[in-house]
Amino acid sequence: MGGLLLIAWTTSLVRDRNPLPFPDRDYHVFSAKSTPALIALEDLMQLHGHVPRFRVDSDDVERTIFSNGTIVNHPRQEMLAKLGAPSAALGFVVDDPEQAAREAVELFRRNGFTAELILDAEPGLPITFVTTDALSGSAIVFRKHVLQMGQKPPAWTPRNANSQRAP
Repeated sequence: MGGLLLIAWTTSLVRDRNPLPFPDRDYHVFSAKSTPALIALEDLMQLHGHVPRFRVDSDDVERTIFSNGTIVNHPRQEMLAKLGAPSAALGFVVDDPEQAAREAVELFRRNGFTAELILDAEPGLPITFVTTDALSGSAIVFRKHVLQMGQKPPAWTPRNANSQRAP
């Protein structure tokens, strides 16, 4: 019986259908302009074989996490304004998001770039942002492992284009 479970688990991993929030590795974030645009991007990802694993919405962001680690989201305008309206972000899973962000700011400044630490872009979550002129139209995100952010994220469910939230 144990052998069957191991085979089933290995098959699910190979087919990129891991039901657990591991591994939780570094990631890339792309921001959609609207909820309908987010739905279209989710459809495009699926059309090309990427499996949506989790839907991790908050008051500030509608977000889908795919099996390859890509995150497609639709942030509220207030959050975008705090971050300088990035269209994408490099994301890193770290033990201490604030410390990692402070180190990144220092690294960029030491290398002649501007960099700003932003702690309150998504209140209530252990997420820290860095904006820098080393990137064009993008930001850097540091967060804790998904299991240290609260409950396991819910499984992905399709969005309804008719149930848009307020901008």
